Amino acid sequence: MRDPLNKRLGKQLREELGKYTIIFLFFVMMIGATSGFIVSDTGMIDAYNESFEKYSIEDGNLEFMLKPEDSVLEDIEKDGGIKLYENYYKDEETDSFDSTLRIYGERSEIDRLCIWEGELPSAKNDIALDRLYAKNHSLKPGSSFQVSGRTLNVCGIVAFTDYSALYESPTDLMFDNDMFGVGAMTDEGFEAFNDDHLHYSYSWMYDKSPANDSEAQDMSEELVKTVSEKAMLQNFIPAYSNQAIHFAGNDLHNDRTSMLTFLYITMVILAFIFVVTTESTIAKEASVIGTLRASGYTKLEMIRHYMKLPMYTLLAASVVGNVIGYTLLEKYMAAAYLGSYSLTTYEVSFNADAFLLTTVIPFVIMFVINLTALARKLSLSPLKFLRRDLSRGQKKKAFRLNTGIGIMTRFRLRIFFQNIPGYIVIIFGIILGYSILFFGLMFEPMLDNFKEETLNNMIADNIYVLRMPVETDDQNAEKAAMLSLETTFEKYKAEDVSVYGIADDSKFVKIDHGKGVSISTAMMNKYGLEKGDRLKLTEKYSDKDYEFTITGSYDYPASIAIFMDLDSFCETFELDDGYFNIYFSDDKLEDIDERLIMSRITEEDMTKTSRQMTRSMGSIMNVFKWFGVAMFVMVIYLLAKLIIEKNAQSISMTKILGYYDREINGLYVHTTTIVALLSMLCTLPLVDFLIGAIFKMVFMNYSGYFAYETDLTVMLKCLIIGIVSYSLVAFVLNRSVKKIPLAEALKNAE
Repeated sequence: MRDPLNKRLGKQLREELGKYTIIFLFFVMMIGATSGFIVSDTGMIDAYNESFEKYSIEDGNLEFMLKPEDSVLEDIEKDGGIKLYENYYKDEETDSFDSTLRIYGERSEIDRLCIWEGELPSAKNDIALDRLYAKNHSLKPGSSFQVSGRTLNVCGIVAFTDYSALYESPTDLMFDNDMFGVGAMTDEGFEAFNDDHLHYSYSWMYDKSPANDSEAQDMSEELVKTVSEKAMLQNFIPAYSNQAIHFAGNDLHNDRTSMLTFLYITMVILAFIFVVTTESTIAKEASVIGTLRASGYTKLEMIRHYMKLPMYTLLAASVVGNVIGYTLLEKYMAAAYLGSYSLTTYEVSFNADAFLLTTVIPFVIMFVINLTALARKLSLSPLKFLRRDLSRGQKKKAFRLNTGIGIMTRFRLRIFFQNIPGYIVIIFGIILGYSILFFGLMFEPMLDNFKEETLNNMIADNIYVLRMPVETDDQNAEKAAMLSLETTFEKYKAEDVSVYGIADDSKFVKIDHGKGVSISTAMMNKYGLEKGDRLKLTEKYSDKDYEFTITGSYDYPASIAIFMDLDSFCETFELDDGYFNIYFSDDKLEDIDERLIMSRITEEDMTKTSRQMTRSMGSIMNVFKWFGVAMFVMVIYLLAKLIIEKNAQSISMTKILGYYDREINGLYVHTTTIVALLSMLCTLPLVDFLIGAIFKMVFMNYSGYFAYETDLTVMLKCLIIGIVSYSLVAFVLNRSVKKIPLAEALKNAE
C-alpha cells in the first residue's frame, strides 16, 4: 500500500523550494567538480605510473665534470650494478624567445618520448619540443624558430617522460615552462651545435630494481661513493629524489587527497544544514507528528519520511553532478594540470573508484548524520509532540537577564540564546567560506611581494658559476667562491644549501667576517634558526660533515644559503688561498669562454617561482574566490532564514502588538547580523593562522623557501566581500520578515 505520507513531500518541497534549490545546486557543483577532477586525475595518474615501464624512465642520472674514459664507465657499471646510457645535453639560448632550451640527441633506449602530435626528428634541423614549452611560445608542427643562430623546424610535440615537471635544476623551488624548455634532435643535429654548453650526463638503470624508495636511497648512497672514487661528479640525482620526474605525480596524488577532504568537510556542513532545516520543519509540524504517532505510525516510519527529501536531493544532485563532471568538468580539471605539467597522453574511462569516492561516501555521510539527528529528535513521546514540547527532560526556565539592560538588547540576547545551535553552524560556515576565499585572494599579492623582495635583495644582476677559475678584464666583477652542501635536519628531508665565500671588501654582500657564518633569511625563517645555533651540513657525494656557528643573518629571501669569509671558506674546504669559482657582476661578462661557464644566474632565474606559480595557479585561484563567496552566502542565508522561520510565530505576535517591520528586523535580523559581523572579524585572524600553518607544513617538503605573508588588503577584501555578501542576505531576510502574516500567531496556539 502506498504510504500516505509521500503526499506531503510535494507540499514540503514547494514550501521550501528556494532552500532545496540552493542546496541542490551546491551539491551539483561540489560533486560535479570532484567527480570531474577524480576522473581526469585517475586517468593521468594511471598513465603516469605506466610511463615508468612503458617509456623506460631512468633510475637516476649523473653528470661528470669532464668526459670519462670508456674504461671508467665500464668499471662504474661493474662495481655499481648499473647500466649507463649516454644522455648528453646542451643548454642553448633561443634567439626568438629569450629562453633556455635544453637539447638532447636521439633517445631510443631510455627516457623515451611520448608523441602528442607530429613525429620524431628525421632531418638535421628537425626538433621535437616539449608540449608545454611549445604551447607557451605558440609553436606547433611546421613552425620554425631560432636557436643559437640556427633555424630549427618543429616536427613534433612530445612529452619528455623524465621532465613531467620542467625543472631546469634539481635545486629549484619551482619549475618554469616558459623560460625553460626541452627538445630532442637527431644525433647529427645535436652535434651540429658547438660544445660550449655540453653536459656530460648519463642516465642509469639498476641491474636489479629497488623495491621501494628506502632501498633506492640505500643503493644510491653506495653508488655515489663508487662513482665519486672513479671520476669527478658534477651532479648526481637518483630518480626517487628527482623533482622533474616525481613532482607532477606527487602533486596529482596530493591534490586528489585534498579535493576529497574538502568535499567531505563540505558534505558534513551541508548535512548539518539539512539537520537544522529538518529540525525546524519538525518543530513546525510537531502537532501533526504527534497525531500521526498516536495514530500508529512508528518512529522508524517518521524518520524515513523526513529523510526522503534530503536524500532525494542528494541523489538527484549526484546524477546531475556526475554527468556534468564526466563531460564538461573533466576537460576543465585536466586542463589545469596539462597547463602546468608535461604529462604523457592518457585515457578517461568510468571507474568504480571515482563513483565510490564522489557519490557513495557523501551519500553515507549525509545518511548517517541525518539518521542520527532524526533518531534522537523523533524519540520523544507522541504526547510531547502534541504539546509541542520538544525539549528533552524537564524544560528549564530561561535565565534572568539584568533589568539594567535595555528591553531591545534583552530581546536580542534572548533570541541569540534560543538559536545558539544555528549560530554555531553559521560560525563554522563562515570559517570554511573565509578559508576558501582567503586562499583565493592571498596568492597574487603574496607572489608579487615575493618577487619584489627577491629582486630587491639580489646579490648581483649576474652571478657566473665557473667550471674552473678564469680571469676577466671587467673591473666591476667581484670574485667569490661557492659550493653546495646538504642539510642534516632529522625532521626534514635533505636539501641543497649554497655556501658562499665572500671577499673582505665585497661591495655586493655585506656580512660580518669572522669564524662564524651568516645564513640567508630564507634559511633562518624556514628552519627556525637563530644567532648562536650550531648548523651541521654534509657533502652530497661523501660522508664528510661540517659544523658552523651562526653569527648573523643576510637578507636573501630567495635561496637557502650561508655566507662566510672567503679565507675561512678556503680553509674549511681545504682549497688553495685565493680560490674562486664565481663572479658577481652587474654587467654581462663578454671575455669568458662559454665552455668554462657552468651557469649564469640572472633576474629570470630568481623570479621563476613567482612567475610559474602565477601562471599555473591563477585560474584555480579565481575558482576559489567565487566558490568561497558562494559557500559564504549559502551557509549564512540558509541558517539565518531558518532562524527567521523558527521564530515566525513570535514575529507574527510582535506585529500584532504593533511593532513595525523595521523594528522587528532590528530584533531578529540584526541579531543575526551582529553574530555574522563579529564572526567575520574574529575568524579572519584564525583563518590566517590556520592557512599559514598549513602553508608552512606543506612547503617544508619542498626545496627552497617561499614565505607566507598576508597582505593587509587581503583581510580587508575578505571583510568587505563578507559584509557585501551578508548585506544581500539581510535584504532577502528583511523581505522574509515582511511576508510573515499576522495569522501565524494564531496557529498552533497552546
